[in-house]
Amino acid sequence: MTSPYSNLSDKAYWRSGVVETDKTLWPDVFSPKFKISDKTAIATAGSCFAQHIGRRLKGQGMTVLDAEPAPAGLSEEDAKRLSYGIYSARYGNIYTPRQLRELLDDVAQDRVHEDLFWQKENRFFDALRPGVKPDGFDSLSVAMDQRRAHLACVRRLLIDTDIFVFTLGLTEAWMDDKVGRVMALAPGVIAGEYDPARYRFHNFAFDELVDDLEAIYTALTAVNPDMKLLLTVSPVPLTATASNEHVLAATTYSKAVLRAAAGEMTNENSAVDYFPSYELVTTWAQDIPAFEANLRSVTPQMVDRVMSVFMGAHNIT
Repeated sequence: MTSPYSNLSDKAYWRSGVVETDKTLWPDVFSPKFKISDKTAIATAGSCFAQHIGRRLKGQGMTVLDAEPAPAGLSEEDAKRLSYGIYSARYGNIYTPRQLRELLDDVAQDRVHEDLFWQKENRFFDALRPGVKPDGFDSLSVAMDQRRAHLACVRRLLIDTDIFVFTLGLTEAWMDDKVGRVMALAPGVIAGEYDPARYRFHNFAFDELVDDLEAIYTALTAVNPDMKLLLTVSPVPLTATASNEHVLAATTYSKAVLRAAAGEMTNENSAVDYFPSYELVTTWAQDIPAFEANLRSVTPQMVDRVMSVFMGAHNIT
């Protein structure tokens, strides 16, 4: 007697695909839709785990673009503090798909809104990337000029990019209802002042995330029709939640909905792929520690393993 589950490949069964598999290589866990080589121009963006991806790809000799490099003479420590060299442009952490969608809209329209800058004492901060200048800018005009320069860098980046790697981090965000935009951080964390009449908490739902991802792909391919989009989900838990749920439940919700949205997007488009970094880090089947003592930071050995799986799938050694 046969069934639809007879004679499937090893990856289809829990025992052979997980329990008994080689957990250093995880064969067949990722079958890329499109190949990369050391000549493929890669751009990275997203939440903090995307930093590991970009850094490890560079270390393997891949062409990871940097459209907004640090000024000559700036020390490595200061460059990192000012958000240079972390991603392919100096946009800082992009936690939600809506943030990236709105950034790409700004790039297309060359739009800088003066209400999207915060003041702290006599210093000015870009509310959409407040961490790029920790001590703030001298004036609003300087901050706005720096924002325009940043958008120009992102525009050049998109023209040169073959594969855009975007790591999805959060569903939770703070909305500025005056401007109709998503903030990178809640006002008051670095600068600005929280005004409940202006700012509100929003937890993105599945349909919203899919809509944002579709808009992101449309914006990317409007610049470069041949660009591919590679999605991942960050395994890093929420630092805190404003959802009124326990942070553990809130983290599970965020990651589950992000993963579902990425799957929906991937299933519907041959030029969009998903790499299961989240699954590789968080599965209880791993035989090495996944997280540091804070249970948030991914261990270096786990990052190495995840990237080895990625490189192995692309036959890059």
